[in-house]
Amino acid sequence: MSTSPTPVTRAASANVLDLIGNTPMVEVGRLDTGPCQLFLKMESLNPGGSIKDRIGLTMIEAAERDGRLQPGGTIIEATAGNTGLGLALVAAQKGYRLIIVIPDKMSQEKIFHLKAMGAEVVLTRSDVGKGHPEYYQDKAAAMAESMPGAVYVNQFANEANPLAHERTTGPEIWAQMEGRLDAVVCGVGSGGTITG
Repeated sequence: MSTSPTPVTRAASANVLDLIGNTPMVEVGRLDTGPCQLFLKMESLNPGGSIKDRIGLTMIEAAERDGRLQPGGTIIEATAGNTGLGLALVAAQKGYRLIIVIPDKMSQEKIFHLKAMGAEVVLTRSDVGKGHPEYYQDKAAAMAESMPGAVYVNQFANEANPLAHERTTGPEIWAQMEGRLDAVVCGVGSGGTITG
């Protein structure tokens, strides 16, 4: 690490949501990568700590635009991962109530984190499959149907999920690599990142 002053690359922001995306790319230089160059997209530098901030913002903004989500409304999502944290960040900034429905095997740390960000957490059974009323996705959908003004985000079927990456992550990677890219490797959960 250099002790020389580093020029600031971004001006101060009035809203944390403006800091989502445009994450840096870094070359892996201290590990054996064989005959290739390996670069990492530092999505952990998003304000909520993961790539899921991108879809949290995009899915909420899509629901606002199409009129499903009104000011002061309620957002409901089924998640066992970081999507809940991304949604919590955006919901808190925009003044929405957020209910996260998660399987009961979720770590206590993640539950505490969600609650600290203002989300309400509903635990469901992890020993049941899709189609059971206690399955986390089915429970979230049923809750949204029974609650006036609530929107079930449904990251697994939400077109705004891959769209976030088609419009931001993909073009960022292409620009940062100056078009010199042979392969992209990423984890798959809902499929939104790789699809976008």
